[in-house]
Amino acid sequence: MYKLPDKQFWCGRIDSEDDEDNFRFHQMVTLKSKEELMKNERVFSLIGFESDEGVKRNNGRIGAASAPNEVRKQLAKIPYNLDRDTRIIDIGNVACEHDKLEKAQQELGEQVAKLLHHSCTPIIIGGGHETLYGHYLGVRKFIGSGASLGIINIDAHFDMRESEISSSGTMFKQILDEDQQAGYLCLGIQQFGNTKALFNIAETYGCQYIMEESLTFEYATKKVIDEFADKYDYVLLTLCTDSINSSAAPGVSAPSPFGLDPKLVRSLLGYIVAKENVTSFDISEVNPLLDEDDKTTRLAAYLIAEVMKSFRRI
Repeated sequence: MYKLPDKQFWCGRIDSEDDEDNFRFHQMVTLKSKEELMKNERVFSLIGFESDEGVKRNNGRIGAASAPNEVRKQLAKIPYNLDRDTRIIDIGNVACEHDKLEKAQQELGEQVAKLLHHSCTPIIIGGGHETLYGHYLGVRKFIGSGASLGIINIDAHFDMRESEISSSGTMFKQILDEDQQAGYLCLGIQQFGNTKALFNIAETYGCQYIMEESLTFEYATKKVIDEFADKYDYVLLTLCTDSINSSAAPGVSAPSPFGLDPKLVRSLLGYIVAKENVTSFDISEVNPLLDEDDKTTRLAAYLIAEVMKSFRRI
């Protein structure tokens, strides 16, 4: 289930061998196995989740399992304009094998918790949005059962389906059913992306949300985010790429013709991760098999770079 990081995904143009002002991401990322982590690493750590079993169970279009490595290829090419003292390690991927989604999510959680214990900031590349549940398990293990945890999701969908089988459409209901110390804020909900029953479930569980047509980067949205984040000891952030307009993100299982502008998503991500209590970030639902000219994988890579640029803890 665990795969070592692979240097073949970190290559690209080299403008200089020794002048860091000319470096790109592939020249700055260090590859480490999970066993090579040291205490107080204080780095960003990339970890992939090779899974679309949750999407398959949710009757979606599969292909997201190939996203972690394809996104790495795009990130590798980007000019490295982070602070000089910012370090990044890649510890490889957790893979869902033989339909064993729950086991894979547990393994992802173990790795996320380990990264946090080593003072790493996890950047998790999904995978279907079932990635989020493994992400959550890791953060919860790290912070302990007594701490409160706010989950901010940028998404067109609530992902709170009632089902006996977990999938990419059930995670937030799973978490709220299991965890009395967790809260949920969803940004970008679409009226025609959710049934009336799902809106009712969200209301019943006390979820906060902002509709896609009301979401801006103005005071009203920031106030909702600020008040939500201030209520919790810790916050984790997840982005479902199908929240973004399909012209910019065609390579997803459920494209959104009325999705969010990528620039708005970039601004929201930067604003949220600048908060001191944000632990980690995952990006999910990128599907390279459905992409057009690498638009979606490239966008995902740029958003990851923007997140690392804005993160408060580094």
